[in-house]
Amino acid sequence: MEWKITDGLTDYDDAVAFMEARVTAIAAGEADECVWLLEHPPLYTAGTSARIEDLTDPDRFPVYESKRGGEYTYHGPGQRVAYVMLDLNKRGKDVRRFVKQLEAWVIASLAEFNVKGEIRDGRVGVWVRRDDKPLTASGAPVEDKVAAIGLRLRKWISFHGISINVEPDLDHFSGIVPCGISKHGVTSLVDLGLPVTMADMDAALQKTFSQIFETIRA
Repeated sequence: MEWKITDGLTDYDDAVAFMEARVTAIAAGEADECVWLLEHPPLYTAGTSARIEDLTDPDRFPVYESKRGGEYTYHGPGQRVAYVMLDLNKRGKDVRRFVKQLEAWVIASLAEFNVKGEIRDGRVGVWVRRDDKPLTASGAPVEDKVAAIGLRLRKWISFHGISINVEPDLDHFSGIVPCGISKHGVTSLVDLGLPVTMADMDAALQKTFSQIFETIRA
């Protein structure tokens, strides 16, 4: 499997074109699986379930229609995007298990920095409890989103993937209702008080990938 790490900012259309070509090549047996780690310039993407009312500031950044699952998401500098082009024909044709593996991968990577990521029913992505913030009006602890997951499959080859907030400008999320969820906020590792670099995150993602995926490969 190839790990591809790109410095600087990658154009969204260029990234999608690469994924489309790579998925076709993997399906034809002409290329290896690939995980691509990158950053995008500030932009919003609309998944297949996106609702136009959740795009609250349509003129702020470019908006791209995406064929991945999910609703509106933000990508931008300081956010590590991991596009996963994996062959589920060889890893078991089980979409739900694969999504759980992606969630487990994010959680294991966050744990490398002593951050406890959690999954919540009815809320896509990975969340952290903010015990440093006052309780909500209902008396519940505040929970902020630290990572998003959006996926597409073609011929059982995956593309798109995950994004983890390392040190993005959190104000940039205010132009959308992230993933259609308005009652909770967004955070990052640096916002949580952790001086994590992109290189640190890349090392964590590469270390934990084999723990989550390789040991249970079909």
